[in-house]
Amino acid sequence: MLKGVYDIYRAGNGAEALEMYEEIKPDIILMDMKMPVMDGLEATRKLREKGVTVPIIALTAFAYDNDRNVALSAGCTEYITKPYRAETLRKTISKLLNLE
Repeated sequence: MLKGVYDIYRAGNGAEALEMYEEIKPDIILMDMKMPVMDGLEATRKLREKGVTVPIIALTAFAYDNDRNVALSAGCTEYITKPYRAETLRKTISKLLNLE
């Protein structure tokens, strides 16, 4: 969905996402909420505890209002439920990176 427009790096789990952030320093993070080793909520909390301020978009199949509130409370900037459309993801990224 985003190849050719952005440089994309993938972490296999939340712990890898933390390590990758330190190496890459991305402009934005797309965080899956359900990952092995460390889930997206814990990874987001740890990034925010370290003072990371880049936008974090929660990507999840959990679509209840409470799930959204938990993700935003953990430090996610936006919340997108699966399945999502490429256009929705691109617009959200553009908005958060002030590209509109």
